[in-house]
Amino acid sequence: MGVKQHVIMINGQFPGPQIDCVTNDNLVISVHNYLNEPFLLSWNGLQNRRNSFEDGMPGTTCPIPPRKNFTYILQAKDQIGSFFYFPSIALHKASGGYGAIRIYSRPRIPVPFPQPAGDFTVLAGDWYKKSHRQLTLMLARGYSIPMPDGLLINGRGWNGYTFTVEQGRTYRFRISNVGIATSLNFRIAGHKLKLVEVEGTHTMQTTYTSLDIHLGQSYSVLVTADQPPSDYYVAVTSRFTKPVLATTAVLHYKNSWRKVSGPILAALPRRLVGLSTRPIL
Repeated sequence: MGVKQHVIMINGQFPGPQIDCVTNDNLVISVHNYLNEPFLLSWNGLQNRRNSFEDGMPGTTCPIPPRKNFTYILQAKDQIGSFFYFPSIALHKASGGYGAIRIYSRPRIPVPFPQPAGDFTVLAGDWYKKSHRQLTLMLARGYSIPMPDGLLINGRGWNGYTFTVEQGRTYRFRISNVGIATSLNFRIAGHKLKLVEVEGTHTMQTTYTSLDIHLGQSYSVLVTADQPPSDYYVAVTSRFTKPVLATTAVLHYKNSWRKVSGPILAALPRRLVGLSTRPIL
């Protein structure tokens, strides 16, 4: 957004590294805190059976002091789907520190859709030019958190991230709202979204032109690359805000030489231009 900022990185990455596991796997995750303030990670959507004291929320898990570490021992028990982890104290989430979690099924556990040709993660959320310390200080002085300055997709701004697909193939997009203040709408220009999973639960499969995703939620949709070879906007916009914030990534067809172009308005939900968006039955 044109402003240099300090962000919270994990293993040198922003967003943090993706955690891949299979249902019923045991996860042993050692977190070393190199910040100069206490830090705590939470595992959004994981059930933490018999170890709720490690869910990473204030009151049940003690923050990790500076220059100390804590080892989480979790089990992805009977959950198959899309989740994410995030910092749960001091508005650290406004400076990053989040990442995706994918829990896959075991070979004998059926999934109610064919294996997609690819699997993409979309970590979308609001972003501030102010640091998490500045935002925390505003709250301490009795002020409300201001309107976000913009939106990010996988830690990038406008057209900063690209998803590459092959024509005729179907892909899974795992979408999470990792922001702190704003509900979002997700769509891919010219393409339909088939909702198949919400935070470990396989859903009745319904096709949409766009989907709203609220704070902390994670969805999986199937997208078929059935359009003429080109580049298309992957658009994320804020909901229930004035003005409407927007950002885009790029859906790139592997056999396309045409760059993404055209008005962004064409990639935005119809409800934002006076019409309504309904599921395609």
